Amino acid sequence: MSKTKIPAGCPCGGGPSLAACCGPYIEGAALPATAELLMRSRYTAYTLKNEPYLLATWHPSTRPKERIVDPDEPLQWLGLEVKSTLRLRQRKVVLPNFEPDEDFVEFVARFRQNGKGQRLHEVSRFLREPDPSLGGTPRWFYVDGEFPTKE
Repeated sequence: MSKTKIPAGCPCGGGPSLAACCGPYIEGAALPATAELLMRSRYTAYTLKNEPYLLATWHPSTRPKERIVDPDEPLQWLGLEVKSTLRLRQRKVVLPNFEPDEDFVEFVARFRQNGKGQRLHEVSRFLREPDPSLGGTPRWFYVDGEFPTKE
């Protein structure tokens, strides 16, 4: 009995393929328009061990000086679930043209390390600011995150 191979979608789960989803952001061909799209592309960059993209999208005030990706680490990313985006909850309250420069995304990323399945549950904070390396074009940056306590 042969198994039918299902085409793999984007690692973030948001698109039919890397090229149609996070690829343009990671390659520098486009900027994520929302904090959620940036978070998804950063997850994908982690699955690809693409440290340059992760550093470029990390806010300069909190960007680590040390390496954040170990290419030899036996880490397998298994999936991403976006729990909530603050902006989605605010749509009914905020004016349609209002675009906040701060946003929060709650997610759960599953991974396997040394054969053991684990979860990373985080509420990430993002800021949209002009990027000097892009001639001042505004873009979203990951700033930091909090880890909700288990209830």
